[in-house]
Order: sequence, then structure tokens, then C-alpha cells
Amino acid sequence: MTRIAVLNGPNLDRLGKREPEIYGSATLLDLENTLRERFPKVEFEFFQSNSEGALVDKISQLADSNYSGIVFNPAAYSHTSIALLDALSGAGIPTVEVHISNIHVREEFRHHSYTAGASLAVITGMGQKGYEYAIDFLLNR
Repeated sequence: MTRIAVLNGPNLDRLGKREPEIYGSATLLDLENTLRERFPKVEFEFFQSNSEGALVDKISQLADSNYSGIVFNPAAYSHTSIALLDALSGAGIPTVEVHISNIHVREEFRHHSYTAGASLAVITGMGQKGYEYAIDFLLNR
């Protein structure tokens, strides 16, 4: 069975409550359930943290496991974290970065993503559907 980790960064635990006009009304649990239903032959590991260090630790743990891919929404850390870039670069696991909102039409500081440099692709502005597209990409590349 294919194993894919879905990692989510800060404030994504607030999906469905935080700025629904930007991020939608579906919760993180809704997203996880949708992905399990849409991809029944994939073994998922879901992880969310508001802590940069916890995300670095999780990526390191995944690097020593048998994962086919990572779908990662680093949220605001994508614009600031060299540590996450280094963790992804060193993990050796194909990664697709996902952003629910279109980071290129938001504030200027959101236009650059450090973590994108360690990703095969970046999907931005497609809502939670972006996670499905990322998994499709990983499964069919």
C-alpha cells in the first residue's frame, strides 16, 4: 500500500472557523475524511502542528520511514522557515506543497515560499481540493 503523509502547519487546526471567506468552512477533520474516502488504497499519516520544531521533527521521522510522498501545507512557515526547507531537502521524500488560498494575490510577504524549493510542485489557491490534486500527482508521476 502506498503511504503518504499529509502535514499541516500553523493555524490549520482552525480550519472551518478561521477566516472561512479565505479558507472555507470545512475543518481539518473533514479534509482528512475526504482524502481517506477519495484514496482508499493510500495509507495516510496526518499531522498538524503550530510549532516549527515539531514539523521539522516529523519530517525527520518520515525520512527514516517508508513513505512515497508528503503533501505539505506549511502555512505561514513557508514564507519564513529555512529549517523546514532543510528538513524537506534532507528527507529525500517527494513533496508537494499546498496552499488553500492563492498566496500570490495576498500580501506581498506571502508571495515567496522557501519550502517550495524542496518541493516537486506547488498547488496554491484551489482550496482543499489542492490536497487531492497533490495526492493524484504523487500517485501518478
